[in-house]
Amino acid sequence: MVTTFYPPYAFGGDANYVRQLSHALARRGHEVEVIHCLDSYRALTKGEPPRIPQEAPGVTVHSITSGVGILSPLMTHLTGYPFFKSRQIRAILHAKTFDVIHFHNISLIGGPAILRYGTAIKLYTMHEHWLICPMHVLFKFNREVCTQRACVRCELVYRRPPQLWRATSLLTWSLRHVDAFIAPSRFTMQRHSVDGLHIPLVHLSPGLSMVSDSDSSHKDEDTVSVPPRPFFLFVGRLEKLKGVQTVIPLFRQAPIADLVIAGAGSYEGHLRKLAAESSHIHFLGWCTTSQLRQLYKKALAVIVPSLTLEVFPLVLLEAFAMGTPVIVRDLGPLPEVVIESSGGVIYRDAAELKHAMVQMRDDPALRRQLGEAGQHAYQTHWTEDAHIEHYLQLVEEIRTHKAAGTIRQT
Repeated sequence: MVTTFYPPYAFGGDANYVRQLSHALARRGHEVEVIHCLDSYRALTKGEPPRIPQEAPGVTVHSITSGVGILSPLMTHLTGYPFFKSRQIRAILHAKTFDVIHFHNISLIGGPAILRYGTAIKLYTMHEHWLICPMHVLFKFNREVCTQRACVRCELVYRRPPQLWRATSLLTWSLRHVDAFIAPSRFTMQRHSVDGLHIPLVHLSPGLSMVSDSDSSHKDEDTVSVPPRPFFLFVGRLEKLKGVQTVIPLFRQAPIADLVIAGAGSYEGHLRKLAAESSHIHFLGWCTTSQLRQLYKKALAVIVPSLTLEVFPLVLLEAFAMGTPVIVRDLGPLPEVVIESSGGVIYRDAAELKHAMVQMRDDPALRRQLGEAGQHAYQTHWTEDAHIEHYLQLVEEIRTHKAAGTIRQT
């Protein structure tokens, strides 16, 4: 596994997925090595994470540091090459004969050039839109879904230096070294095709287990305080593009129920001001998997109000696993997942969101019906076992075609 961030040196769901996938493979007898960039994590935050979780037997983690600190990820960002990390990464990849090299978020650990490293079967999971968006998220000028490119201006709005390598053919040539690009949702697969990327795309939904091996030794401190009144739940990073600011006003004016917000991020201060210390809005900060399980089980529903094009938020699967319905904005892949699962409600504006919340609060039968449908869909399509089965089938299919010298059809 090659990725920029890996727990606990991480910020989002992509890193959690990499860890879950690594541990799932190890439990099935595979040896897994993870390469991630410690310099990148330290460049974006102060201090060290509170816990260093224990890795499963069979998982070896290589935390790359360069000795030049922030300069290392900065040079990768600008040039598209591993630069100061190149020698260490090559040494790890050549120390063993790997069967598969799976790339994830490579933006700061190696840029597109790292896709050329190694000789194994190569997979790339599109956790974000980095292949077609310098900012990863297709949220133009930090205010709206990107429908027409203005990349350099957008990077400046985000206060990021322009990625000089995007003006070259580096990406095109590097992509040719990958055997399959995994799109977690059909929407993401279509979005990358429409953008003109001629790459071997395959749709493979994520899968997860809501049991975390890192939680078991912290049972006493994993109890979470929930409000006594019925509540709706938001789980995720507190950033503008996640859309929590569009939900909070509904809980300040004649609240339907309480709102519990589990997560942290750079937008938290603004959200707290918007909440104006309302007794119906509760900020819990970052929560463990064990704490989230408790919140999901007790919530009326999980609200996913994203303002940009997600790839496949794992919060949907986490809710379904606990039998909790979801309420999602009609945007990107969110409706796709709800329609496939029959586990929630789709809304387009504040009025529809309010109506959906009233339904969830006042109709326990509907809530139970949607929750059971979502849980059934999770158990059928999105468990760890289902995901690993399809994942290994993909690897074997690629292996067969490469051995026969044929081109795999996508």
